[in-house]
Amino acid sequence: MDMLHMAALAKSAAVKLGVQSSQAKNAALSAIASALSARAEEIIAANRRDLAAAEQAGIAPAVLKRLNFGEAKLAEVRRGIESLIALPDPVGKTLQATELDDGLELYQVSCPLGVIGMIFESRPDALVQISTLCLKSGNAVLLKGGSEARHTNQILAQVIAAAGQEAGMPCGWLQLLESRAEVSEMLHLDDYIDLIVPRGSNELVKYIQQNTSIAVLGHADGICHVYVDAAADLSMARQIVLDSKTQYVSVCNAAETLLVHEAVAEAFLPELWAELQRAGVRVLGCPATQAIIPVEAASEQDWRTEYLDYVLAIRVLPTLTEAIEHINHYGSHHTDVIVTADSQAAASFFGLVDSADVFWNCSSRFSDGYRFGLGAEVGISTNKVHARGPVGLEGLVIYKWLLKGQGQLVADYAQGRRKFTHRALDRKFSLE
Repeated sequence: MDMLHMAALAKSAAVKLGVQSSQAKNAALSAIASALSARAEEIIAANRRDLAAAEQAGIAPAVLKRLNFGEAKLAEVRRGIESLIALPDPVGKTLQATELDDGLELYQVSCPLGVIGMIFESRPDALVQISTLCLKSGNAVLLKGGSEARHTNQILAQVIAAAGQEAGMPCGWLQLLESRAEVSEMLHLDDYIDLIVPRGSNELVKYIQQNTSIAVLGHADGICHVYVDAAADLSMARQIVLDSKTQYVSVCNAAETLLVHEAVAEAFLPELWAELQRAGVRVLGCPATQAIIPVEAASEQDWRTEYLDYVLAIRVLPTLTEAIEHINHYGSHHTDVIVTADSQAAASFFGLVDSADVFWNCSSRFSDGYRFGLGAEVGISTNKVHARGPVGLEGLVIYKWLLKGQGQLVADYAQGRRKFTHRALDRKFSLE
């Protein structure tokens, strides 16, 4: 089937999927979870083929880690599906209701976006998260994973699509693209596809953004900061920095730069450096950092680098204001953390840091749809239109305006025979 026919089938499926009941969608999700368990051996065997090929090709360890889809990952995605089933249906919610006049009522009601084009690299678990989020939110999805996960993605897509269809979901609600040529063609199908979500490297995201007129949701970089303030609990700060940097280094919400207030730098950095060394982290530092601990010099480019590896750049600064300026200038508006006991410093950080996720006294690794209670995520967005931060169900719906009347005409209002009341209503949309 060519790309145009795939997109047309997806659009047709999206219309049917958008009116499925909550019960039907949850039953399909339950069927998908069961099917993944039933075919676990096949899925893991396919993943072993991909891992072996990737190792032979000399793919970086960080990519291999993301590529792995063994029993632990399978259990994790099943838990994600179970949490997704427990969430309220995002479709059909009355967001606001207004009486325009007696018998003329306007409702803003949530509805699916339609067809999502999803492009991701390396992580087969992303395929499960994205497809199940799309099903729950009533969207059809066209998926393109990285070639390094080809066998894993193929069987996952086959299992999920079939289980969903057997449970009553429309044919074509999930389809897997196989080639880069199909991706290039998909980027021009704005009559069929409503949103593109790229999830991968800076190069991938930039390419997508520059080569389509379809709306793009996502982030190019994950340059996340932890700032240790003058009023920080230094023991807490060490644990937060270590978790933010080392808990899982190859993800977009891992910390890449540490900023430290000069008032606590001499007390804080030596012990932290010892712990970073034990964790295998290569440390780069500004001149003030180098005066305290013997680390390599950080360059201007290091402040702009997403390492996705055991590398951390450290800068010592004299004020909170300069730390905020550094974050807004060099950061990617993804996730940034302040560690402090000073609530006024935290308030300034919350108000002035221009990022999708801004945290106080906790790890940057909490920036995640599952941890936010969103039932997983299609990705993390640094956009300022439609959805921002971890994008779960709420980022996959839009809304429509539904107006109920009793024969009203605009001429009556234009000529002064009737007047608008514009009164807020406390009720859900109903045809009764």
